[in-house]
Amino acid sequence: MKVKDGIIGLVVGDALGVPVEFVSRHMLEKNPVFTMIGGGIHNQPPGTWSDDTSMTIATMTSIINKKSIDYTDIMDEFIEWFRNDKYTQDELFDIGNGTLEALERYESGIPAVRCGPAGERKNGNGSLMRILPLAYIDGIDYETVENLSCLTHAHKRSRIACALYVEIAKSIINKDDLTIREHVKNACAEITDHYKDNEELAHFKRIFDDDFSSGVSSKGYVVSTLEAAIYCLESTSNYRDAVLKAVNLGEDSDTVGAVCGGLAGIYYGFDDIPIDWIGKIRKVEEIVELCEKYEVVCDEYL
Repeated sequence: MKVKDGIIGLVVGDALGVPVEFVSRHMLEKNPVFTMIGGGIHNQPPGTWSDDTSMTIATMTSIINKKSIDYTDIMDEFIEWFRNDKYTQDELFDIGNGTLEALERYESGIPAVRCGPAGERKNGNGSLMRILPLAYIDGIDYETVENLSCLTHAHKRSRIACALYVEIAKSIINKDDLTIREHVKNACAEITDHYKDNEELAHFKRIFDDDFSSGVSSKGYVVSTLEAAIYCLESTSNYRDAVLKAVNLGEDSDTVGAVCGGLAGIYYGFDDIPIDWIGKIRKVEEIVELCEKYEVVCDEYL
């Protein structure tokens, strides 16, 4: 079941990164993450996931309940998470500035798809981290992917980043005989063809050229997060190594881990995710059950 592969891959990557969020790469080179731990700036138990997972499963829940993509209902579920701690293990402890701004705009009466800040300096990774569920919907179009991004991040760069990530995931889901780089290359070709001469494509040049020779950043900028995830996938050969490399980049470690982990889970499969890590994930049985329901909806209704 590829839904479980990717979503549990995302959740595990997220939880691995939570304890070292905002820790510098220099510090992690001295004391790297090797397994599922707790503590850190959020002082959470091992296996605790963050807003990346919360907003992903909120999105899936809405789609399951509506058997469609209802942007207003998805935002309502985000508000339930934000205000009432739904989709958390105990209580909300992490939310990005762009997402916070968007949810407050929604509460003020602005329509859902117009809530995401659209300024160039608002290109955080808060829509990229929750977009993976759309990759499982057969025939999903770019407008829908962009609209889902716009709920919290409306700049064209964030929207293209989400579309590229979904295209990579779709390639992995549908073609199981290619390398990671070949999947990325396929996705880049699709994106380039769709957006053609859009000037925003220049910001993805390093991904298009497969050139990370100057290193990657693991801060919260959406393009940096996507670059870091792809770099970690291309330079490793199994799920464990990919997500450990991702979280040990430091800084926005939970989101880089989640974005990398989602693709790594699909590519290597659920059975390649360390069972001891899965066993430590809080509420993992509920998330697996959600994945099963989501797969049925994707197969039968969407």
